[in-house]
Amino acid sequence: MITDVEIIAIFNREFADLKTVLIGGKDEPLYLPDKGEGAILYFRADYVASALHEISHWCIAGTKRLQLEDFGYWYIPDGRSQEEQNAFYSHEVKPQALEWIFCDALHLPFNISADNLLGDGQGALEKFKNNVAEQKAHYLASGMPPRAKRFLQALALKL
Repeated sequence: MITDVEIIAIFNREFADLKTVLIGGKDEPLYLPDKGEGAILYFRADYVASALHEISHWCIAGTKRLQLEDFGYWYIPDGRSQEEQNAFYSHEVKPQALEWIFCDALHLPFNISADNLLGDGQGALEKFKNNVAEQKAHYLASGMPPRAKRFLQALALKL
C-alpha cells in the first residue's frame, strides 16, 4: 500500500517545474498560491485520501484559481442549507472523479465525500455519487486535465 510520504515524493518530483510542493501533516487542507517562492498544497494529517483529494483540486484549477488561496473556495461547516450543499456538490464532482481515478490506480478504496456530517438525505448523496461516477467515466473516455493525466502517469511508474 502506498503511503502519504510516497505520494508527496511522487508529486513533488513530478511537478517541481510548476513550483508547487505537497506537504502533509496539517490540521486542515489548504492551498497557498505562489507569491515568489512557489505554491504550497497542504493536506490533512497523514491521510493518503486527503492528499489525493487536494491534488485533484489542484489538477483542475485554472490559472485564476491557482492565484487564489484555497483556489478561491469557501468552507461552510456542518449545518449547511440545501442550497449551500448543492453548491458544494457542483464544485466537487470533478475533483472527486479524479480522486476516484487516482484511488483506482493505486488499488485504494474511494469514499465519496459529502463533507456534511449532518447530512442532506440519502437521495441527494446518491445523485451526487452518480454524478461523480459519470464524470469519472467521461474523464476515462475523453481524457483528463493535463496535470491529472501527468500525475496518473507518475503514479503508474510507481506501481
